[in-house]
Amino acid sequence: MRALLDTHALLWWLDGDRKLSTRARHLIERDDVEIFVSAASAWEIATKMRSGKLPGAVEVAEDLPGVLRSQRFTSLSITVRHAQAAGLLVWPRRDPFDRMHAAQAILEGMPLVSVNGVFDETEVTRFW
Repeated sequence: MRALLDTHALLWWLDGDRKLSTRARHLIERDDVEIFVSAASAWEIATKMRSGKLPGAVEVAEDLPGVLRSQRFTSLSITVRHAQAAGLLVWPRRDPFDRMHAAQAILEGMPLVSVNGVFDETEVTRFW
């Protein structure tokens, strides 16, 4: 099985935050599940850290590839196909990070690990 982490799920996992659901935590811990993190999350973390919205994420923002390796997570690049699908997604949500996560989850056939119920308005299979 494969699953894609939303940005907050990644950060909550790394911080050991109890906001991450027990169900999501157990999924991430499973040896038979390959966990993916989108390049959109790297972009989102760096952008929000720089703007002061994520002051506690400096280390993650500065070395996300190393963090992903240490967690045995797989990075998911943004392809032209992903970008096209995100842009064409019929959905009132304008947040570019949410749109990209939705497009990637749909195209790659992966559930998205996210607390955000807004994804239920799309074809995304949300896991929480």
